[in-house]
Amino acid sequence: MKTILLLVHDDGGQESRVQAALDLTRTLEGHLVCLDVTIMPTLVVADALGDAGFGMLLQEEKQREAGNRTQLEARLAHEDVSWDWRDATGEVGPCLRDEAALADLIVVNRQLEACPVPDMRALAGDLVVKARTPVLAVPEDLVRLDLDRALIAWDGSTASAAALRAAVPLLRYAERVTIIAIGDESDRLPAEAAAVYLSRYDIHAEIEHVALDGAKVGDVLFGRVSGGHFGYVVMGGFGHHRVAEALFGGVTRMMLTKSPVPIFLAH
Repeated sequence: MKTILLLVHDDGGQESRVQAALDLTRTLEGHLVCLDVTIMPTLVVADALGDAGFGMLLQEEKQREAGNRTQLEARLAHEDVSWDWRDATGEVGPCLRDEAALADLIVVNRQLEACPVPDMRALAGDLVVKARTPVLAVPEDLVRLDLDRALIAWDGSTASAAALRAAVPLLRYAERVTIIAIGDESDRLPAEAAAVYLSRYDIHAEIEHVALDGAKVGDVLFGRVSGGHFGYVVMGGFGHHRVAEALFGGVTRMMLTKSPVPIFLAH
């Protein structure tokens, strides 16, 4: 894992994304790709304002991102990381997916509380499913990326196994790795198998088996994460059908809404 793709855009989550990406790039001795996306005004806005109004909004967005680039490039010049800068104009998801073909990890936010545009929760979910590149979704108040303490949310699914495999380069830097298996495990790949897999990489994980006792999986996982004992969570993104996730409020959706720590997602 050497190439880190960072979404650059002047919004309320940018600082946490930048800090997480810098911490990752330093730790992995990798290369940071900064993709600055100028977001096109929506068709609804364009229809309402006409061509002149559309052009004015787009120009304002371009000017904001030009100023954003100037500030961030000055900062990056003093950081001890390898980096380059790329510009794109359009919708954030497709722009990131285009660049993700040769990236090992994409850094975005989970849902931003005070900044509905871009919709970061939807963006993270879209990237996990369509880009086929692991995603790190960070909360907007992240100050430093803690790679020392990792929690792996394990349900024995193909998605959780994919996330575990993809996270191995990060898990190697952890001082403590915990695998949490919630609920009935009788019909799925056991957490012990995941621990054996990690041990071959000299990653020695603890295992916690947690009974539901009438609670929801998402609530149990969120409670464990909220305890402050872990720096990030590794989990499969949308292990069930996306329609089912939307209707029943899946674990991935819940964690992208309110996780207090970064989420490493793969599908």
